[in-house]
Amino acid sequence: MFVLLRKEIEGFLSSLIAYIVIVVFLFVVSFFLWVIRFGHNIIANGYASIDGLFAIAPMVFLFLIPAITMRMFAEEKKGGTIETLLTQPITDLQIILAKFFAGFILVIFSLLPTLVYYYSVYQLGLPPGNIDSGAMWGSYIGLLFLGATFVAIGLFASSVTDNQIVSFILAALISGFFYLGFEFIWPLDIFSNFGLIISSLGIVAHYESISRGVIDSRDLIYFLSVIAFFLLLTKFSLASRKW
Repeated sequence: MFVLLRKEIEGFLSSLIAYIVIVVFLFVVSFFLWVIRFGHNIIANGYASIDGLFAIAPMVFLFLIPAITMRMFAEEKKGGTIETLLTQPITDLQIILAKFFAGFILVIFSLLPTLVYYYSVYQLGLPPGNIDSGAMWGSYIGLLFLGATFVAIGLFASSVTDNQIVSFILAALISGFFYLGFEFIWPLDIFSNFGLIISSLGIVAHYESISRGVIDSRDLIYFLSVIAFFLLLTKFSLASRKW
């Protein structure tokens, strides 16, 4: 498993995909936080806060993480190497976990440079250090869980097709539904009696809860359950090739 994990990471780092994803992510976030003069611009708002990062990053992840995961199984299928991979002396689950953690590590790499934003705002505060660090770290934890969820969804999407474009679109649609779909559904009158339940099925409610700096076990269970669900679906998808 660890050999495959290393191979996947090296594969990312030896291609332009990883670098393009990280550069695009940082460029888009930086543009909205420091350049454009409305919305989440830190200087224009005059507050020692990087909350804008945690509002913008999920929307960027909706497109960038599917770009990371679209090749993971689809490329193996198209190149005819999936059969060789599945006959290696490791289980399907180990293969899935190796690819999942490879994608998740790339998400971590993309977030690490954003700590410069925290340091900058920390120094710009009046007095310096006048920033809610607890909520900030909670938001980072929430963003990591959200990124891991999108990676699991993308991995499943890549396992059901040998076309990387189809994989990208499918992953973006499923991720978008889990992130925003339930927010559009629960206010409908037809679901008035179940609004809170439906809202809790979506990512936003749990992401915002963790972003307040309070780590609730219910939020952790939610993210871990969704991740496990899509990894299990990926396992079923790979197993179906043997039937």
